[in-house]
This record gives sequence, structure tokens and C-alpha cells, in this order.
Amino acid sequence: MDVVVVGAGMVGAACAYFCAEAGLAVTVVDRGAVASGTTSGGEGNILVSDKEPGAELDLALLSVRLWTELGERFGAESLELQHKGGVVVAQTPAAAAGLAKLAAEQRESGIDALDVSAAELAELEPNLTREVCAGAYYAQDMQVQPMLAAAELLRQARRRGATVHTGTEVLGFRRDRDGRIAGVSTSAGDLPARWVVNAAGTWGGELSALAGGPVPVLPRRGFVLVTEPLPVVVRHKVYTADYVANVASGDEGLETSVVVEGTRAGTVLIGASRERVGFDRTFSLPVVRKLAAQAIGVFPFLADVALLRGYLGFRPYCPDHLPVLGEDPRVPGLVHACGHEGAGIGLAAGTGHLVAQAVSGTPPDLDLAPFRPDRFSEAP
Repeated sequence: MDVVVVGAGMVGAACAYFCAEAGLAVTVVDRGAVASGTTSGGEGNILVSDKEPGAELDLALLSVRLWTELGERFGAESLELQHKGGVVVAQTPAAAAGLAKLAAEQRESGIDALDVSAAELAELEPNLTREVCAGAYYAQDMQVQPMLAAAELLRQARRRGATVHTGTEVLGFRRDRDGRIAGVSTSAGDLPARWVVNAAGTWGGELSALAGGPVPVLPRRGFVLVTEPLPVVVRHKVYTADYVANVASGDEGLETSVVVEGTRAGTVLIGASRERVGFDRTFSLPVVRKLAAQAIGVFPFLADVALLRGYLGFRPYCPDHLPVLGEDPRVPGLVHACGHEGAGIGLAAGTGHLVAQAVSGTPPDLDLAPFRPDRFSEAP
């Protein structure tokens, strides 16, 4: 093998696909099933609207372009790719001023951000509360069905010669006589390779420590609520302006900011909460109640809608809110593709593309310096 990708979630699937597309011999290993970890707890968001100008936004813009190309190549239906657009609403004058400032900065960085009035918000989302001041519309925001999209990317990788081993746990790393990574040892035997890609999501920190190149990836728990199937009542991905601040926060405690969007099946998804509680999978009724109340505050009709279920997942959080991406200078042969927090679905396409460039020796389309794996060891 040229490449062993550890992780069969969305990011690992994208790495496998783009590496196979580049003509590399690829094997994917995962101790669980395809998309059974963080990907299974995601909403499928592909967003530029929640990114401030900088390295992550550059990666998001690259990913949006690549996701669009993947939809054209494989068919949008195979990914459940929807070019739905995003609507951000401000419910106070102060929030409206902050949102307008952010949108102006985003436009300078290449985002298609349109300021909209309260009346225009009612046209975009007729069921939205009238207790809004202003908003912004982001035409580039998209959505996929995450488990379906990950499975499709792996299917396309296999068509290009890749192999996938689920139920296979990585136990250690093989090294050559010079100490360079030369593959992995697994519960099913050794897999030699020139490169190993750490796409283990929330468990990327544990895998990186096992390889001798630790990165501080930690779990950040979040809940999602799912309503009964409805007609089209929410047209876009809709969230409040404080969502961006919550995404950027490093607080360990609970933070919630409402995010509402419809699905192809007619259900409405409601998020989003964030809290660092390790891998505690306890269902929290207070968090669910808070999310439901915030959602009703934005879409009042939801007060009369039944919930089918709620689920939780763990975002792979990094202290500086940037993913870890590229070859690790401390551990030759190890490439990281983890730590995307809640943006992993959206950033997966760009990440996979850049990983394929790194392992094939192609100059990267983006400067990877901000994502360096060894950046956390530097003194403040």
C-alpha cells in the first residue's frame, strides 16, 4: 500500500477517495463500521457562513468547490447534496450590527454574503418569527446526508482500487530502520504502507499519541433533535447570529445556539449544543429542553410539532478551533486529518484533496502552515 487511512468516517472517506483518485494504492481501517463514529452524529452541514476570514474559511471555500464537483461527478442524489443556502438571523440591534460587520468581512474573503432586512427574511423563511431585526443570506451553504455521503465516497474509492477493513482496530505503528512510519499493526494483522493518515475523528488524539506525535484533540458533546416528518416548512439552514460565537468559544461548559434545518425526508433537525464532558453519552433532558425552547423562539410553529427522537455525537475539538492537517514533522510518514470539530463534514472534501496532494508530493492548493500538527508544542 501507498496509504493506510485510519478512520472510515467522512474525513477518512474523503482522504481515501482523493488518494485513490490520484492513483495511490489505499487501504482504510476502522475499528467500527463505516461512518459509525462522529459522522453518524452529524447534520451534514457544508458551511461558509459560520467561518470568520482566515485559514479555516480558505479551507471551507476549497471544500465547497470540491463538494459541488463531487455532486456533479457522482450525482447529487448519491450524496443527498442540497444547495439549500443558509440564513442567519439577528434578533437584537447589537446582533444585527455584529452580523453585518462579519458579512462585510466575509465578502472581502470571497463569500457570497447578502445582507437582508426583516421583511426579506420573511420572504426567505415565511414561518420565521417576526421578532427579528435583520439577517444575512449565504448562497454557498449546502448539506449532505453524512453517512450516505461517506459510504458513497468509500464506494468510489473502492472502484479505484481501495480496500476497506471495518471492525479492525489499530494496535500500533510499524517503522522502518530509520524510524519512519511504515504502516500499522492491527487486530487483523500488519498493514505495511508508505504513509499513514490519522483520520480517526474524535479519537485522533489517542491515535496520534500512539504514533508518537500527539495532538490535543478532545471530544465536545452535542445534541440534535429530530421532528416528525413535515411539509417544507424550513427552506434553508437557519441559525441565530450567536452561533458563530459559540463555535469559536473554548469554554468547557454548556453553550447552546439554535440551528434549524429541514431534510429530504421531511424531518426538521434542531441543534446545536456544545460541552466538554469527555465521552459521556448520558442523555441530558435540560439541554434538549433548552434547544427546543430556542428553536420555538425562532420558528414558533415548532411548539405544536412532535419530536421523533434526539441523538448526540462528539465533535473533535482543538484548542485553536483549527483542524490538524498535513505531515507531522515529528513522525515522518504520519499525516494528520483530524480535529475539525463541528465542521468535519463540510471541510472533508478539501481535507481529502490536500492530504492526497501531501502524500503524492504535489504542491498543496492551500498553505498548510496554520494547520501544522506540531503547532501546539510551541511556547505561547
